[in-house]
Amino acid sequence: MIKEQLNVLINLAASDNTVADKEAKVIHIIAKANGISKEEVDSMLKKPQPIGDLSSFSEDQKFENLYHLIQLMKSDGQVFKSEIHFCEQVAEKLGYKKGVVAELSSRIYSDPTITSDRKLLMDRAHKFLK
Repeated sequence: MIKEQLNVLINLAASDNTVADKEAKVIHIIAKANGISKEEVDSMLKKPQPIGDLSSFSEDQKFENLYHLIQLMKSDGQVFKSEIHFCEQVAEKLGYKKGVVAELSSRIYSDPTITSDRKLLMDRAHKFLK
């Protein structure tokens, strides 16, 4: 399951046709925290796979995906329309209305060491579930 989540993040990072160093760093941090090797992540970064069916994720997994996705979108200090559009598409695949991206992005920081009030964010995200 974590590899599917990483693949979603990799697809976002590549959505503006380049994976910024900061984006790759965030992906590596998340992978390492979940026991996935640097080599495996590098290989995944070279060949992103199409995003599969995300509907089997639990509500917690859906939220974690969305949270990391928005965090990654902001990690390189630039947010492109293509990235926002991609996040909205993934949010919909996760079962959210796309407005959830705007709702959460103002409260999620690009620096993974700054943690937001996840309970509050999860409650807000829950209101956007279809």
